[in-house]
Amino acid sequence: MIDVAVAAPAELGECPVWSGAEQVLYWIDIDGRRIHRFDPMSGRDAERTLPGRPGAIGLTPRRGRLLVAVEHQVGQMRWDTGRFEPWVEVEQAGSGNRMNDGRVDPAGRFWVGSMFERPAERRSTGMLHRVDADGTVTTHRRGVGVSNSLAFAPDGATMYWSDSPTATVWSHEYDPSTGQPGASRVFADFSDLPGLPDGACVDVSGAVWIACVMGGALLRFTPAGAVDRVVDLPVASPTMPAFGGAALDTLYVTSIGNAVSASARARGPLDGVVLALDPGVQGLPEPVFAR
Repeated sequence: MIDVAVAAPAELGECPVWSGAEQVLYWIDIDGRRIHRFDPMSGRDAERTLPGRPGAIGLTPRRGRLLVAVEHQVGQMRWDTGRFEPWVEVEQAGSGNRMNDGRVDPAGRFWVGSMFERPAERRSTGMLHRVDADGTVTTHRRGVGVSNSLAFAPDGATMYWSDSPTATVWSHEYDPSTGQPGASRVFADFSDLPGLPDGACVDVSGAVWIACVMGGALLRFTPAGAVDRVVDLPVASPTMPAFGGAALDTLYVTSIGNAVSASARARGPLDGVVLALDPGVQGLPEPVFAR
């Protein structure tokens, strides 16, 4: 059963993050320049406007205070006031890049990638960065088209990441104590799968759930990289899944509502909504940034 959690369509919905402390789902509308806060108990979805396009968010130790990647920088936003406080410039302003998919690692570091702001031009100017609690930025990869699919295995020893235009998801050996990725291998080849890999999350068994942007589906991969479930969705371009709910047994999925970004056709009636489904498995608690 697939339900609509948030019916008002986003222009470019992304990065759902469940706050266990608040029992709410935070998510973003990149092109709408907004952060949303959905309370499943009341059904209310509230929003705050940002000074630029958010690419990713993360939880912090302070309740109602989010880590936010906006345009070329990372800062924090207080939900009660809606105020965004810049902190670290990750890339140079005016380069044409903007921050995209990101996630806090099990030790509290923030990983965030970037992409050229007009994906139709297919430029590979994006990068992949790690932001530590002291504000140090380490760039781990350059020449990226669209950075996506950041996720970590339950034991923290594997990091997943994709460059969407290459239709490839990689898995890296990962040391949570140092934040250093190690040897990598191709985890999933999307050449014969629907759409391209977008956002991802991991369940308690270590299986990886990946949204198929422009493919209208959600795929579940075993830790070995085999597809063991295909969930067809009523949206053309799902962007990212996230486990939520009191038992972390609801899977929320954001989607693209902008018809130009979603596909060449007119926008469908549900494109841009946030979906909710019962995956039959629990997810992992979202890590908190260490600052």
